[in-house]
Amino acid sequence: MSDILCVTNRTLCKEDFLTRVEKIATEHPKGIILREKDLSEEVYKEFAENILMICKKYDVPCMLHSFVDVALELGAENIHLPLHMLGEMDERKKETFKQIGASCHSVEEAQDAERLGCTYITAGHVFVTDCKKGLAPRGLEFLRNVCKNVSIPVYAIGGISSENIDAVRKMGAAGACVMSGLMRCENVKETMKGFEIKV
Repeated sequence: MSDILCVTNRTLCKEDFLTRVEKIATEHPKGIILREKDLSEEVYKEFAENILMICKKYDVPCMLHSFVDVALELGAENIHLPLHMLGEMDERKKETFKQIGASCHSVEEAQDAERLGCTYITAGHVFVTDCKKGLAPRGLEFLRNVCKNVSIPVYAIGGISSENIDAVRKMGAAGACVMSGLMRCENVKETMKGFEIKV
């Protein structure tokens, strides 16, 4: 079973976005987070309908991102939110989701996320990444501290590669999030193979 969460970014894709997502889904990642935050709610919903179908076909969890009403309308089981949105979310809405994730950038945020009902969190950014140009990475020690201070699964995010994934696991992380590595790669199968847990 993979411990990799794929985070989407259609603007990085070298091919049709849905084709790329399907290729990723066939490799059975831990889940796919549909993170297209720049879209209008209407356009996001169209993408979400298609991605949810692809994920269902391959039995891969799909986490919709930020658009709570779209997720509720489509009967999505999982949602991923920025922490401030999670804090404002109605308890009854929370109860409709099987998995709730939040993006955290400190131990305090991670603890808040757990208290607010998260079933997992992402923590970062751990390594240097193009997505956070000019921002210093928080590093492995930060990741270790987050993992030690919450009891829910922590997925590292930011600059994760096949070269550093084992170091991330050693810090106590449940796995890692990969965005550009899976959106841009030439061969999804080979890239996912590079993230496999070495026995």
